[in-house]
Amino acid sequence: MHLVQLLLPLYTNAGIPFEQRLFVDVRRELVNQFGGITAYTRAPVEGLWQDSDRIIRDDLLIYEIMLEGLDESWWREYRVVLENRFHQEALVIRTHELRLL
Repeated sequence: MHLVQLLLPLYTNAGIPFEQRLFVDVRRELVNQFGGITAYTRAPVEGLWQDSDRIIRDDLLIYEIMLEGLDESWWREYRVVLENRFHQEALVIRTHELRLL
């Protein structure tokens, strides 16, 4: 089993909040594709990274999907769609092998 996590930015690179419909569309697409989703939306996570001489900060939402099989090409294509939709150079979609207890 796999746990797929999508880390979605809440704000544009200029600090303007993305429209809520973008997140609703992603949730709807994932539920339609995989039958369910877990969304961490109440307490955004904070991402920090060093870029030259400054620290960049992102507030993020995390969407998770548990899957029996993993179609990596579908996820790579969907990542490109989301990067365009959210105007990002790179957007993180990651997976972990999962064992239910």
